[in-house]
Amino acid sequence: MMTRILISLLCLTALAPTAGALKVQVWDRELQTKVGDGESSGSKLMMQFVGDYDGPVVVLFAQTDEEKSRATFPGLKSSYNGTLSKGLLTLQVPGTSGASPANTSLTLSKFLIPFKLTLSAQPAGQSLSLPGLKTTESAAKDSPSKDGAAKDGK
Repeated sequence: MMTRILISLLCLTALAPTAGALKVQVWDRELQTKVGDGESSGSKLMMQFVGDYDGPVVVLFAQTDEEKSRATFPGLKSSYNGTLSKGLLTLQVPGTSGASPANTSLTLSKFLIPFKLTLSAQPAGQSLSLPGLKTTESAAKDSPSKDGAAKDGK
């Protein structure tokens, strides 16, 4: 009896679709500076945000061809407008009710619920860096030491 139940559970687990590695990038509105980056792993979306950024953003989602063909994330668009403030990302999602085309504001956590993903967010620090990211803090730290080294080298 117990063996039959275990075999049934194993079969169901093997047939269950697995979530793909959804990639997310968050850019300032002018697409000049990346202020967030993330990727899904299983049912968790791990994100890193610049802690001191406050303003409008564009959020880009990238699915693999396999994810698109399997409809792993049905209804997910490739880009959304939003706002990032103190590490909290809010997306402007087009309204789905009848004649009203109004946007709805959703935090990233709530936005991910229909896709069966949970959010794990953390600020980008010295040990965590975002590829291609330049912050004002790191630029300020780099700049004086380079200038000082050049002056001392004379």
